[in-house]
Amino acid sequence: MAIPARPPRRRKPQSKANRRSAEALARSIDDSSPASKDGNGFDPRETLTHLSAGKSSREYQREDVIFSQGDEANAVFYIQSGKIKLTVVSKRGKEAVVAILHEASFFGEGSLAGQPLRMSTASAMQRSTMIRVEKVAMMELLHEDKVFAERFLAYLLGRNIRMEADLVDHLFNSSEKRLARLLLLLANFGQESKPIPLIAKMSQETLAEMIGTTRSRVSYFLNRFRGLGFIDYDGDGMRVNSSLISVVLHD
Repeated sequence: MAIPARPPRRRKPQSKANRRSAEALARSIDDSSPASKDGNGFDPRETLTHLSAGKSSREYQREDVIFSQGDEANAVFYIQSGKIKLTVVSKRGKEAVVAILHEASFFGEGSLAGQPLRMSTASAMQRSTMIRVEKVAMMELLHEDKVFAERFLAYLLGRNIRMEADLVDHLFNSSEKRLARLLLLLANFGQESKPIPLIAKMSQETLAEMIGTTRSRVSYFLNRFRGLGFIDYDGDGMRVNSSLISVVLHD
């Protein structure tokens, strides 16, 4: 008696939320612009540089702390160059990386919404230059400069959308897809500024904390991505190929 042929296995359909998150990242990578200014030629640095009071600039070396969790929230920061990491420590002492921000990013804006204390610790991941604007000076600037206020609001809304996409990523995507998406974002694919040719060296433990998995899983996926030609890394850092987006889009 002939054994009936086994029907072809159907691929599990990708959830709508998962697909929207992946497609949004793919569109942003395709549409990314090398310019640091927006379509209207607006550059926050020009406005912040001309502030006469309530502003200071400082250079930080790698691992220098800009502010700590629990410090008074009394200023907004702008990354003129470099990259910073935001971390949170729980009451039990467990630390988690909640965000990595690149050049042309604002952070510490919670002070403008009445946040009395810092909810996270900000530290430099490489040599970086920050512009610090005191809360009072920033509030005055937002009231007096409508163009700056509009662009600052657009930035905050854009980052809120990114946070929602991060949540969807954690809820619906596998750890492999989460790692691929994180590496693309760290390399600036889909950001206003041009892609970074070399990501600064980052521990596998940090990557694991950011995507919610183990260091061994991160190591496995990195080796797999490297074998497929999606990434390459050495003692200096990691190079990410835009073809890594195929992992995010794969069902």
